[in-house]
Amino acid sequence: MMIERPAPLRGMTVIVGREDPGELKALLADQGATVLHVPLIATVDPDDGGRALRTELDRLGDYDWLVVSSVHGAERVGAAARTAPAVRLAAVGRSTAARLAELAGRPVDVVPRTQRAEVLAADLVEVMPASASLLIAAADRSEQRLEDDLRTHGFSVTLVVAYRTVLTPPDSATMDELLERADALLLTSGSSAESWADAPGREHFDGPIVAIGPSTAAAARRFGVSVTAVAADHSLSGLVRTLGESVAHGR
Repeated sequence: MMIERPAPLRGMTVIVGREDPGELKALLADQGATVLHVPLIATVDPDDGGRALRTELDRLGDYDWLVVSSVHGAERVGAAARTAPAVRLAAVGRSTAARLAELAGRPVDVVPRTQRAEVLAADLVEVMPASASLLIAAADRSEQRLEDDLRTHGFSVTLVVAYRTVLTPPDSATMDELLERADALLLTSGSSAESWADAPGREHFDGPIVAIGPSTAAAARRFGVSVTAVAADHSLSGLVRTLGESVAHGR
């Protein structure tokens, strides 16, 4: 006799605002949810066309560490990391680390236990000599928490913009559909929260809004978006799990 596996999100329609719904879409579908993919952000080249990034990657061997905070960042530096095998690697988040390892052809040396920049900074401080130099490849909208924390400890840090994040809020027609069909919204970045805040009529959305972590939740509140819950495990699987818990508790 076949036992049906629980699907806590069955019957729910969930808005996913990531540029690439990928893994998150699969996780939601596995829990029985229908996904409405409405990209809230788009990733494009830096204003200089990537010139500053190329300059730093051409001399990547001069650095001790290469650090990325997103899959997009990993994809823009991974090939260079493969050609500089002596440079050690660090990444915020398991998905980012997996992509960087794939492209670099070797494991990532430091991945924080919690997907937060300040935790990565603390982990790096524990393993790096005082003379260490780091290249951080980040988005134009990234917080400077990681850079600031490392500089505070006296490390030589170079921050280079690897890509820009452009807001793409839904138009009125799309929002009308979302208000009619969607039951919940998942926010995976501060930029997506800002984009949602710019959407016409979004104040009428009354479903749960779940943020992947404290930084995303803080950004949402800063832009006037009320967050229902914050994932304790700051990962895509943690985000889906928290949505299920919110639904189960009627939040």
